[in-house]
Amino acid sequence: MTTTEIDIETARPAGEAGRPWAGMGAIVLTSVAAMTPAFGVAALATPVERGLGVSATGFGLALSGFFAASALGSFAAKRVAARLPVPVVLTAAGVLALAALALAAAAGNLAALAAALLVGGAGNALVQPAAGRYIGARVPRGRLSLATGMVSAALGAAPLVPGLLAGFAAGPLGWRPALLLGAVLPALAIPAAFLAGTGRAGPAPEAAAGGAARAGRTLVLWTLAAGLATIGSNAAASYFVQLGTHSGLSTALAGLMQSLAGIVAVAVRLAAGGLADRAPRRNPALVTAMMLSGAAGLALVAAGGPAAFVAGALLAVAGGWGWTGLLLAAVMRLLPGQGERAGATVQIGLFGGAAVAPLAFGAASSALGVPVTVLVAALIVLAGAASMLAGTAALRREAA
Repeated sequence: MTTTEIDIETARPAGEAGRPWAGMGAIVLTSVAAMTPAFGVAALATPVERGLGVSATGFGLALSGFFAASALGSFAAKRVAARLPVPVVLTAAGVLALAALALAAAAGNLAALAAALLVGGAGNALVQPAAGRYIGARVPRGRLSLATGMVSAALGAAPLVPGLLAGFAAGPLGWRPALLLGAVLPALAIPAAFLAGTGRAGPAPEAAAGGAARAGRTLVLWTLAAGLATIGSNAAASYFVQLGTHSGLSTALAGLMQSLAGIVAVAVRLAAGGLADRAPRRNPALVTAMMLSGAAGLALVAAGGPAAFVAGALLAVAGGWGWTGLLLAAVMRLLPGQGERAGATVQIGLFGGAAVAPLAFGAASSALGVPVTVLVAALIVLAGAASMLAGTAALRREAA
């Protein structure tokens, strides 16, 4: 076996014996709960803007603050996740999500709403590093991609409950009670967090430091790839309905397509994780291929027309987002014994891109028009695939 294969396949350190899946369920629930403040506020954008008297630009800035706090908070979150027990870290994430929803529901102006979303973003920053540490300690190597696929699928499922609240609760109750109803998710996640125990943390293996040093350039390139690919794919997801109506679909049909694409995205992430465990060395190549499929999907959407939109949207949102769990698994194999660092590394790219995407797409579409902006988004995703490929090549050169 070559040194490169050792870097990609290295087993996680021996962790506490037992079945890890109850703890994975707690991590999935906390992941969904931690994203609820952002997706809940986003789903209720129209009534929130009217109720607080804020512009779409101001609202977008406040929402971007959530993702920026998640990305920037990753640096501190990986240290917290390394030092505190995983259940305590997940509980803190749930408490902060609960507080963010309560503060957002009580907000009387844009500043208060932005502050609430910053609190939620700080809580969300804790989840991926904690998930990485738990997976590294408890999940068998042969199920690593499946476990990271579950965490990735949770991010894909997170908009579903806020969407239901916006559709069925906001009308009769108002947006403030609808946000408070969303607090049920973190309220359930907090007690479930204690299922995610890892036992006593052991010292990181000696190979971890050397492997991390060799992989430094690869990690930078892969993080950049995640950020670039997220900018393009997240722009499509954020403006899905608008893109659909621009292509000739009705608003109702475009909304239905958005729900369908979200369900397909969850299924793709789970299936990709399960299949990738059969040949884990191929994870980086699969990530690159999925990013390329996302770029192709955006190019189809840019072409215009209902049929092109349907095909392109499914590729862009489902295939183009299916890589997140595979990337986390690949990074964890590069950093054995440092699952919290692996989770934080991927999170910086994901949420950094998510912070930029909505505002950038809105500004660009106003200046260039929707079709040209979608094509630019496709080129950005293509650049992400190129960065992913360059990182993999750098890993092989370092190993040689």
